[in-house]
Amino acid sequence: MSVSAVPKIDAHQHFWRYSPENYRWINDQMTVLKQDLLPKNLIPQLAAHGIQGSVLVQACSRFDETRWLLNLAEENDFVKAVVGWVDIAGSALGSQLALLQQQPLLRGVRHQVQDEASPADWLANSAVGRGVEQVQRQGYVYEMLVNQQHLDALATFAGRHDRHYLVLDHFGKPDLSQGVAHWVKQVKPLAAMPHVSCKLSGLLTEPRPRGFAPNDLLPWFDAALSLFGSQRLMFGSDWPVCLLAGDYGNGKSLCQQATEALSPTERDAIFGGNACKIYALHSDLTGVSHESAS
Repeated sequence: MSVSAVPKIDAHQHFWRYSPENYRWINDQMTVLKQDLLPKNLIPQLAAHGIQGSVLVQACSRFDETRWLLNLAEENDFVKAVVGWVDIAGSALGSQLALLQQQPLLRGVRHQVQDEASPADWLANSAVGRGVEQVQRQGYVYEMLVNQQHLDALATFAGRHDRHYLVLDHFGKPDLSQGVAHWVKQVKPLAAMPHVSCKLSGLLTEPRPRGFAPNDLLPWFDAALSLFGSQRLMFGSDWPVCLLAGDYGNGKSLCQQATEALSPTERDAIFGGNACKIYALHSDLTGVSHESAS
């Protein structure tokens, strides 16, 4: 049996040095996350599951976290790209982007829109719009993190920003209790836009109806495949947040199960090829180093 030349990429993972003031979204029910979670903690998982590289995503709305993540990426060769945070609606945006131009591993930016007092108002804000236009002009991916109740506002936002790739994180965080047909209706306008891709990540940690087993989530994967196609979907572990629902392998196993009927080419795209394209990853991926600087 031939081995695929397409590298396996985890398109969504995080690191942090935990502090309550910087990671306020980590609540008292998330004790497993209230610790430093660093490359040395993830490397064994990537190696065990045959993952050659990762996309490291911000988890804190601070520019100094972005610079720290970029330093980690330089020190750990399995991190192939960073999605950081910049003050996208603020006066500091230009100077921050100027500093980051010297950082080749920065490939995208994200803001935790779901944590805004009014996500819909934030998405409609003209200063935000100008900031997104600027980061797209400079060739950065913009990642979109909202809860399902703001997918309508997000579709309007995405329609205004088609200069470069947009990526929907975590299926758009669906309300599983309302069923897959409800989610399809919500996300269909986004999926109709060819510059929008979606991460197959985070579903295991969304609140589930009583009695819902992991396999009961497969219809959302099937629907995502129908809506976006295999060329606009990416596997992401959402490590270490995924630890709230088990271990690293649970999410990967679910995604493998959901895609087992696809062709090898389609599976390769979801498990690495699409991330390589969207984040412009280097072709000379050399695998996971078992040494970490942190």
